[in-house]
Amino acid sequence: MEFYNVPGISIAKVSKNKLEWSKAYGTANTRTGKKVDTSTLFQAGSISKPVTALGALKLVENNKLDLDEDVNKYLKSWKIPENKYTSKEKVSLRMLLTHTAGTNVSGFPGYKRRDSLPTTAMILNGKGDTPKLIVDTLPGSNWSYSGGGYTVIQQLIEDVSGLPFEEYMQKEILAPLGMENSSFEQPLPEKTENFSAAYDLQGKIIDSLYHNYPEKAAAGLWTTPTDLAKYCMEIQKILSGKKYGVISKSMAGQMLTKHQFSWGLGPRLQGEKDSLIFAHGGKNAGFTNNLLAFANKGEALIIMTNGDNGIRLFQEIQRSVSEVYNWNLDKPRIVRATELKPEFLSKLEGTYKYSGQTPDEYLVKVVYTDGKLNVYDLQDNDSLVLTPLNTNNYVDVLKGDEIVFSNPEKATISFKWNNSQDFFRIEKAKSK
Repeated sequence: MEFYNVPGISIAKVSKNKLEWSKAYGTANTRTGKKVDTSTLFQAGSISKPVTALGALKLVENNKLDLDEDVNKYLKSWKIPENKYTSKEKVSLRMLLTHTAGTNVSGFPGYKRRDSLPTTAMILNGKGDTPKLIVDTLPGSNWSYSGGGYTVIQQLIEDVSGLPFEEYMQKEILAPLGMENSSFEQPLPEKTENFSAAYDLQGKIIDSLYHNYPEKAAAGLWTTPTDLAKYCMEIQKILSGKKYGVISKSMAGQMLTKHQFSWGLGPRLQGEKDSLIFAHGGKNAGFTNNLLAFANKGEALIIMTNGDNGIRLFQEIQRSVSEVYNWNLDKPRIVRATELKPEFLSKLEGTYKYSGQTPDEYLVKVVYTDGKLNVYDLQDNDSLVLTPLNTNNYVDVLKGDEIVFSNPEKATISFKWNNSQDFFRIEKAKSK
């Protein structure tokens, strides 16, 4: 924690569909000295999405929504703008849940605690701090991570249920699951005391302690690892035959069916059958988290940190847990490095832009210097030192990040980061 500048961390481990243990370490607020305990609330970030998905799927089971109908048939106070893409294919709830609706806006910067917060419709109309929600590719044709799509789901749940989103989720999901230390309220009620502040990459407390996220469905859940373990255990118990769960076994099976890019109706999926895993990461300003659960083995691990650099920390913890409990995940691997000529590596230099939608332009720089190929992440103030495996594949042997270049000897060069994020070069490096 000291090495990664992460002041506090909370962990929950599930075994045989029961909470095996929960632990908390470090400081929740360095100004007051308040320590983290297992009831300390952290911002879940995008782990809000799979919890939100349960709320939407419950409406489907109650015949209030259809997974494959045009969502504009259900939306009342706001509708997805029609354009050349929606004239060919309509946006469905299934597409929104699986990030295949073609909607823009991948994430949200959040608002300082004393800022006034926009309504859901204002956010969707571009009256907040992100662009207007539009469909910018043919619905169903491609996978592109979209927090904006989940904000549409937020509006959909409000319009169909007739309740504010946070009230519906409390009544239909959080309370039935026993998630007593969880809330979608934004901002947090003033009476809430046991919450963590947020910390940047250097371990410094951020302005206003934390940011608020009125994009509740996508990023607004405050919770604990123990409460998220209850979400995991509910899905696991339903799959193993529990009657009267929050959704049916049939719907849980649909939720954990792989769509494009191995995405389910809410969570990300990996593995098959007994090794099937549902998972999701979460990243808000100053909070970094991960949830990982075996669908059919009754095992799960939830890690929440109050630091922007928490991913490096939870990756180490996850590797250790995997080894101790024989999960066969995150195993270190041996790679065979190769040497490439400086003239070739220099051709990869330049400024690259993320191809997805973000609140701000997401740029990284690739620089060859001192015999090393480096990637500088300008947004997260991070960097990678790449070891070449061949002319296309590169790895940072300390952090585990992988970069795969396409067309490395052509002008239209691009790369894929960790098999998920696509970047294309917008500017070559200047001649030295």
